[in-house]
Amino acid sequence: MKGKIIKGIAGFYYVHVQGRGIFECKAKGIFRAKGIKPLVGDDVDMEILDEEAHEGNITEILPRRSTLLRPAVANADQAVIIFAAAQPAPNLGLLDRFLLIMQQQGMETIICFNKNDLVDEAAAAWLRQVYAGSGCKVISISVSTGEGVDTFKALLAGKTTVMAGPSGVGKSSLTNAVYPDAEMATGRVSRKIQRGRHTTRHSELFAIGKDSYLMDTPGFSTLYLEGWDKEDLKYNFPEFDPYFEKCRFHGCNHMSEPDCAVKDAVDRGLISRERYESYRQIYESLAGQRRY
Repeated sequence: MKGKIIKGIAGFYYVHVQGRGIFECKAKGIFRAKGIKPLVGDDVDMEILDEEAHEGNITEILPRRSTLLRPAVANADQAVIIFAAAQPAPNLGLLDRFLLIMQQQGMETIICFNKNDLVDEAAAAWLRQVYAGSGCKVISISVSTGEGVDTFKALLAGKTTVMAGPSGVGKSSLTNAVYPDAEMATGRVSRKIQRGRHTTRHSELFAIGKDSYLMDTPGFSTLYLEGWDKEDLKYNFPEFDPYFEKCRFHGCNHMSEPDCAVKDAVDRGLISRERYESYRQIYESLAGQRRY
């Protein structure tokens, strides 16, 4: 029988089988012997040990279409990066790091700004404009009013979607809006420190429709970029692409070089200054890592 791992806790794996529910399973020792660790999102073959108690064993992990390392999940089709438009104010530098991690893993990504009811249309439009050239679809929603939630749901149909973002931006509330049975603790954003409680403590997939799964993940306040070379960073800002050949120097890193077409485009408003400043900060942080 085939199913999908939706949660793993303390050596037990919970496998969703379409039309038959969720089975608590152990993974056979052969996986440990081969150094294979089952992941949330894995498609598996399983044998039923007790139909009534919904217990079984995982006998085979089927080939993976993709693997994300953080969050650890197999067979994801897309990622949705959730940030709040306000309360807490969006940390665009952190958002850009999320985007880089997803790009590094080859994941199609949607940017979603929640709490749209807390800002005026000009502020919401400005956020969308910042990322207009990022190569990602950008949407604005409000879970509390329902604005845009149906649009969000439509993007999930027939796909396995990973949601990621910092604490307090409404990921768990959005999961509950899409799939009320999730019964997830949503918590409240602390008025003092403007951060949310880490209400999601493990990654779990929710079967929200036929062949449609949604994963909420623990919130992150910082992200460390591993395995990046500062010289390659520019290739992961798609809005820079049209200007590469116009720079004076081949291999221009768009930092202190003269006659840089990217910096000129920023000055002319053709590239988001916020995105460029994120690029500069990340470039400098990567340069610093190399010195120690």
